[in-house]
Amino acid sequence: MINFAVLGRATALAVLVAGSLSMPARAQEISEDHLNAARQAIAAINATNRYDNILPGLAERLKAQYIQGSPNFQEDIARVVDEEALALAVRRADLEREAATIYAKAFTQEELQAISAFYATEPGKKLLSTGPLVARELTKAAEIWANGISRDLTNQTAEKLRTIIDANPIEAPTAEIEAPAEVAPAQQ
Repeated sequence: MINFAVLGRATALAVLVAGSLSMPARAQEISEDHLNAARQAIAAINATNRYDNILPGLAERLKAQYIQGSPNFQEDIARVVDEEALALAVRRADLEREAATIYAKAFTQEELQAISAFYATEPGKKLLSTGPLVARELTKAAEIWANGISRDLTNQTAEKLRTIIDANPIEAPTAEIEAPAEVAPAQQ
């Protein structure tokens, strides 16, 4: 008889060993040099700049919320919320650290250095400054193109389908209507 407990443990061990062998090398600890390369790339491409307004925006919304509830304490509310927001600003480093780790996991140290080097060049700087405008213009062009394609596809298929459908008209069904039974005249 097979001992299922032993078989189960052996299977679990085999799965664990196979899983550990298939783990990518990136799952290991990331070196400080690799993280520094990631930080430089992040700075070069302004990857986290879009998050600069999170804390100030949250503080402004919180002030508005508190002031709405206690309008007579507007100055105190603004002062306290601003003080607390400034105290929390040091936690921005947490986001930068997380971003560096994410980039270090996604790119090799050499790739990150190449990214930094490219964005330090004039073409790299120009790509950063004009990239969003170019992307907006491209999106507009794609929308115009899609509208034209949609119009042409609709018109061309409608035209061809019209020739097929009109060439094979479907006769309207005729219902056989029975004549109503004659009603005998009423006797008086």
